[in-house]
Amino acid sequence: MKVLKIAAIIFGSAIVVKIVRAAISNVFKIRMKSPLRMSERRENTLIRLLDNVAAYLIYFIALLMILSEFNIDVKALLAGAGVVGLAIGFGAQNLVKDVITGFFIIFEQQFAVGDFVRINNFEGTVEEIGLRTTKLKQWTGELHILPNSSIMEVTNFSIHNSVAVIDVSIAYEEDIDKAQAIIEDVVREKTPEYPEMVAEPEVLGIQAVGTTEIVIRVTAEVLPMTHFKVARELKKAIKIRLDEEGIELPYQKLVSYHKTTVSET
Repeated sequence: MKVLKIAAIIFGSAIVVKIVRAAISNVFKIRMKSPLRMSERRENTLIRLLDNVAAYLIYFIALLMILSEFNIDVKALLAGAGVVGLAIGFGAQNLVKDVITGFFIIFEQQFAVGDFVRINNFEGTVEEIGLRTTKLKQWTGELHILPNSSIMEVTNFSIHNSVAVIDVSIAYEEDIDKAQAIIEDVVREKTPEYPEMVAEPEVLGIQAVGTTEIVIRVTAEVLPMTHFKVARELKKAIKIRLDEEGIELPYQKLVSYHKTTVSET
């Protein structure tokens, strides 16, 4: 009989967790229709946090109920928790720091779920912000789990607009003005095709002069973390147009000298 009660408590707590999580999700869906709604980034972060807090609380209550089934005095256990907590307090300092830092990260909006950030020496997308740890997924697939108290420096790439930088190299012998005019035409034509662009790209002019090439730089303000995509596509479009217009791109040239000897007679 006791085994059935314990199984029922475990099963029931799992059901309650699912119900509470669904309720939290529905509350935020209703808030999405409000004119005073918060940003989607912050909503996702708070949903994950509230889900974790609710799960911890429900499973803790379930644990107390299971202990009571074994005739353990839960009230006395909770009363003695203060003494035990004092005894282990020094050993739990890092845990407390993790939790406190986690709250500061969330309420100061340093970063949110879905942001691309650099934390200490790691870069990646924030997968989850928990009470104790933050999960960071690197673009190559690795998942970094960082204790919140270890987060000392944060660079958030997802808050402000990014800048796409396109360096176009043309052969040294080519007409610079003609090449620059072609590039300006391309970026002007392509701007409507990219909703990520905040403003029309700007052709800055000559960025560098090499031994075999002239580098012309183009910049474009785009939505956060879309600069890589826009830069790649603009480079392709510019390359195709330069080929069509007969503008030669630089390539390595090899000059070979052959020494000949003249015999005296």
